[in-house]
Amino acid sequence: MSRRMQIGAYLVRRLAEAGISHLFGVPGDFNLSFLEQVEADPSLTFVGNCNELNAAYAADGYARTSGLCGLLTTFGVGDLGAISGIAGAYAERVPFVHITGIPPLHAVEGRALLHHTLGDGGYGNIGRCMAEYTVAQSRLTPENAVEEIDRVLRTCWRERRPVHLQLPSDITHLSIDVPDEPFVFAEPQGDAEQAALAASHIATRLAAARSPVMILDSDADRFGVAGKIAALAERCAIPCLATAPAKAVLDETAPYYLGGYVGGASRPDIRELVSQSDCVIGVGLRFTEINTGFFTHDIRSDSFINLLAHEVNLAGRSIPAAPLGAVLEALLERVKPSSRTLPARPAASGTVLPGGAEERLTHDMFWPRVARFLKEGDVVIGEAGTSNTALLGTPFPKGTHYISQPIWGAIGYTLPALFGSQLGSPDRRHLLFIGDGSFQLTVQELSTILRHDQKPVIFLLNNRGYTIERLILGERSQYNDIANWRYADLPRVFDRDDRALSLVVETVSELEDALKQAEKADRAVFIEVRLPEMDAPEALKVFGMVVADYDYGPQGPRNGSVKKG
Repeated sequence: MSRRMQIGAYLVRRLAEAGISHLFGVPGDFNLSFLEQVEADPSLTFVGNCNELNAAYAADGYARTSGLCGLLTTFGVGDLGAISGIAGAYAERVPFVHITGIPPLHAVEGRALLHHTLGDGGYGNIGRCMAEYTVAQSRLTPENAVEEIDRVLRTCWRERRPVHLQLPSDITHLSIDVPDEPFVFAEPQGDAEQAALAASHIATRLAAARSPVMILDSDADRFGVAGKIAALAERCAIPCLATAPAKAVLDETAPYYLGGYVGGASRPDIRELVSQSDCVIGVGLRFTEINTGFFTHDIRSDSFINLLAHEVNLAGRSIPAAPLGAVLEALLERVKPSSRTLPARPAASGTVLPGGAEERLTHDMFWPRVARFLKEGDVVIGEAGTSNTALLGTPFPKGTHYISQPIWGAIGYTLPALFGSQLGSPDRRHLLFIGDGSFQLTVQELSTILRHDQKPVIFLLNNRGYTIERLILGERSQYNDIANWRYADLPRVFDRDDRALSLVVETVSELEDALKQAEKADRAVFIEVRLPEMDAPEALKVFGMVVADYDYGPQGPRNGSVKKG
């Protein structure tokens, strides 16, 4: 059965049927005709952002806590403004649907020299750019819209990565025949025999293993298998570790969770556990420099099993058509409870917090107090550099969701991501930790957060410059300096209704008082935390030296090879 619908209205319908309720973006003349159709349909809400990059980051943050969403830009300038955010979502495996309004088909086909183009008559360049950072792309026409919309949506969900749809401005209100049947997602089941084969191999290895261990990467979260992993860990007494992208995917208070894995930079007990293990099970494990401590991991190849999104790798042998969820489900049917004893976790730190009341704040004093401030169910967002490094080593309460961008590592990502996440999950408390340098890149989105009357707690770590860069190179170089804004005044600048509590803290007692106020506040809280310029978590200081050695080599500028004059 079929009926007639306008192309833009059909796209809105399909997005809603796919579970998409919010569309982030910036209006432009080539997408206005579609926006009229969005406004006419209550199932989809357009959310305006300050610029396209922030909109892409907001879509990323929303997708991580609340499911699929959309991103809307206009051709050329809007698309390229958003492209870093789209690329980041691709790298971090975050799905959303990017829709761009492009010039009318007659202009595209006639190679008209229009604004927002290079003025050379070419219209394929943007699509070629987007093809590098999305898993499916299409330029919609009246002839292909029905098939292509469904194909691209299914690919977005199957791969958990962004997709790109070009919607010509002159076809949005054209009517075509569309199916009556609603759009339905189905998780790939692969080949049942292949999934069973993989599960049988893994069950046999686990039964014989003396010291198994699981190492989680972000796929454990993106493909929704954390519950199955926890059940497997409990039943088989398997200790679990998390790479940086998988922070807080598992309950960090559970007895099977031992901590973070960063290759040779891991705790000594974790390094030994992995290197001595006779059965290492990775869940989507990628051997990036962040996950492996700059490739210092020590995992026996003959003991390594990697459960990937759509296949399983068993000690170098690939079993295709064996999706992650299906394999874990089949594995749970086969394994028996184990009598193994889980390794003991290190004792928790003492109850006495460092630092006297009137002492100037340092990172050593700040982060233990942050740990006590966290609650079950919080969404914690850590900006690249100081904040993320410290939070990776901070124990989280049960039910915490953590958002960071360790692979792509774009500074400024987290402020718009906070907005997106809180829009999708307004009932959860959101806490953002962001440095002053990162904040200056996307600061405009603070106005959007306040305009929507969101109530996050934002910690602005002010150490007057790019501290992570100073630790790598150029401690006293002016290229690592930035303007020292009056950060705590900015909420009033961006919001005439004064919907935020702004505080400045520089001592331990001021921080503790600010945390008490934040606990009681029924509005946004913005806390500028003033820290010494070169103070940083110890892990970041080590990281800076390792990065410098890796990037510049033994003859690099840290070793005096740069000569002036």
